[in-house]
Amino acid sequence: MGLHRRALRGALAFVATAVLLSCGGGSPQGSSTTTTTTTTVTSGSNVVAVIVDAGPNSATEPAVNTLFTTVTVCVPGSTTECQAIDNIQVDTGSYGLRILAPVLTLTLPVTTLADSSSLVECTQFVDGYSWGPVATADIQIGGEAASNVPVQVIGSSNFTAVPSACSSIGPAEDTVATFGANGILGIGPFALDCGTGCTASTGFYYSCTSTGCDAIAPPTQVTNPVTLFATDNNGTIIVLPGVAAAGAATVSGSLIFGIDTQSNNASGSQTVLTLDDSGYFTTTYNGAALNQSFIDSGSNGLYFNDTSITQCTNPDFTGFYCPTSTLSLTATLTGLNDISATVDFSVANTETQTDANPTFTVFPELGGTYSASSSTFDWGLPFFFGRSVYNAIQGYTTSAGTGPYVAF
Repeated sequence: MGLHRRALRGALAFVATAVLLSCGGGSPQGSSTTTTTTTTVTSGSNVVAVIVDAGPNSATEPAVNTLFTTVTVCVPGSTTECQAIDNIQVDTGSYGLRILAPVLTLTLPVTTLADSSSLVECTQFVDGYSWGPVATADIQIGGEAASNVPVQVIGSSNFTAVPSACSSIGPAEDTVATFGANGILGIGPFALDCGTGCTASTGFYYSCTSTGCDAIAPPTQVTNPVTLFATDNNGTIIVLPGVAAAGAATVSGSLIFGIDTQSNNASGSQTVLTLDDSGYFTTTYNGAALNQSFIDSGSNGLYFNDTSITQCTNPDFTGFYCPTSTLSLTATLTGLNDISATVDFSVANTETQTDANPTFTVFPELGGTYSASSSTFDWGLPFFFGRSVYNAIQGYTTSAGTGPYVAF
């Protein structure tokens, strides 16, 4: 087995996503008897089912700790030109819907600028990029709907001339095989993927004609669709069951839209951590205050830097932790509101745990280094197991306060 990790370079936050590559051999020593973990999906028009499984590349490059759902996309104004697309990754660390062009059977209208050029986005990753136009779609997720939503269509055959400022970042990730999903549903605590600081110098958006592309400050940005729902639009809750230490084949749960808008999304005794304008809070770990920390369902592990933890020597697991025995660790999470919570977590040997259960896609003790920053603790999907995790969107109110905040 080998692990590939992808971190999104965003104006607001980093997103780490990883896909398990080339599932190989290894005897199933210490296998758990728990092969599948599920939870009852919460009922309601504001709920959609989510699942952690091997994803669209299950036969060749099965995903690990990757949360998927189904999104229905329609040509704006149409009730017949629609397509339900599964294996869309649910990502609380990014903003907006992005769809891989190879899986899209519809023709969505591309956003045209005032000078008749097309609006195209370069989504930048640490190890590559995704290039594609901004289009408009009507979206339905569960019982929630939004019209005229700006989305990105990644890998469109009509936009193949990539500016060098984008392509020089690394290899293209514009197919399902390289992306690891049919798309990403970004439902983080902000409305826009680039924010008010999105200028030509950031290199995210381009005005493109047949003769080339120029970086611009976009008049329209890819938008978190939750903010465009008629109701239940102030945030989200992800509910997943706990998972045995050895892992599981799959895990099922719920994505609930809205906070304190219906009986099934009420706030209660959760710890509420308010976030700064970049979506960060502080994690205190080993005496260090990591003030660029975040909770992110789009990261498949717990990513933080600790030189005392042995890293894997197998090049397939570069950057991941391989301690000789599972470590029981503790950190304190503190929001801008000075509210704190102590969180216990475990980090197991990445190579051993994946080789022991080669058919599993869920590993609650997966951890690794965070090379992009020394001030970050990335609380990825393992943090979500056994919790209800709330994300309140900036400027929107709930009975627990005004976003942006996370609560659990």
